[in-house]
Amino acid sequence: MTRRYATVLFLALSSLCSATSTLAMPTDELVHKLNAQVLRVQVGLANGGYGLGSAVVIAKDQVITNCHVVADANNIVVMNNGAPLAVTAIKSDWRHDLCVLKVENLDAPIAKIGSSKNLKYEESVFTIGYPHFQAVPSSTYGVVKGLYPMDDSVIIRASSSFGVGASGGGVFDDAGNLVGIITLKSPGKNSYYYNMPVEWVQALMQAPEQAVNAKSEKPFWAVSFDKWPYFMQVVHPFLTEDWEALRSIANKWTEAEPNTAESWFYLATAEYAAKDFDKAEAHLQKVVAMNHQHSHAIYYLGLVAQQTGQHNIALDKVAKLYSFDETTAMQLKVAMGITPKPD
Repeated sequence: MTRRYATVLFLALSSLCSATSTLAMPTDELVHKLNAQVLRVQVGLANGGYGLGSAVVIAKDQVITNCHVVADANNIVVMNNGAPLAVTAIKSDWRHDLCVLKVENLDAPIAKIGSSKNLKYEESVFTIGYPHFQAVPSSTYGVVKGLYPMDDSVIIRASSSFGVGASGGGVFDDAGNLVGIITLKSPGKNSYYYNMPVEWVQALMQAPEQAVNAKSEKPFWAVSFDKWPYFMQVVHPFLTEDWEALRSIANKWTEAEPNTAESWFYLATAEYAAKDFDKAEAHLQKVVAMNHQHSHAIYYLGLVAQQTGQHNIALDKVAKLYSFDETTAMQLKVAMGITPKPD
């Protein structure tokens, strides 16, 4: 992320939502190979300032980064093996915050593009980027925690973190396929980390070239609240426990996107908070029917069972969670009073 859009980002959810499972780590050999596909971007701005970001090589003489990394640029260079290479043109998708940069005579390996739409919850992923002014790439590891349908693909939320400067870097699956582009995080201790899908990258590669200093526009996440996608709108009322507002937004979301599991999940959480346990359970079951590894829905099903005196069913939810998300399973045990809360 860069400085200019930081103030429009939204807060992270509770610590429950950032829980992760035991990770399947990629080999050092694979990470070393992929490091060569991720490059550092340096930007000179029209106001005399500068910006930094990351990019992934996606074709001969082409890299992908976030448009917010290169917005308002007078000049852009991509660093490859310590040498600055000038960017001569861009292909922009400002709404989705993705820009392809043309870099003449770029000698770097090309990433193999996978699929964002085929990702599953709790699937292991890892990032590679250049955060915090680092001269060498660094990696973070996590799992997929949310998939939000949007414009023929999905926004990827993962527990693999990243810092300032990593925007435009790559998100890879265990096989080393590029499955997402690092884009933005919410502020706070329990941040949410969002990544743009590779399907949008593939579509952008066919777009016409523009001048480096082409006029910039705001991405979807930097517009006014009423224009945010629903997965962003629900965050503040969820965090502040404004259950009435959450229920209102989630109801609109379920009407607009009835096949999106997350819409029913947030509606169910508002219903649970209002002690409308029958409706909450029905909607949580709908979530699990759509996505059997939605650990937070299973967590709430355990809470509903515990609240309604069905202790054995609650224990069954704990056992189910242990099969793929041990952290959330432990949190459910704590909530049920089985395990003391950690200090």
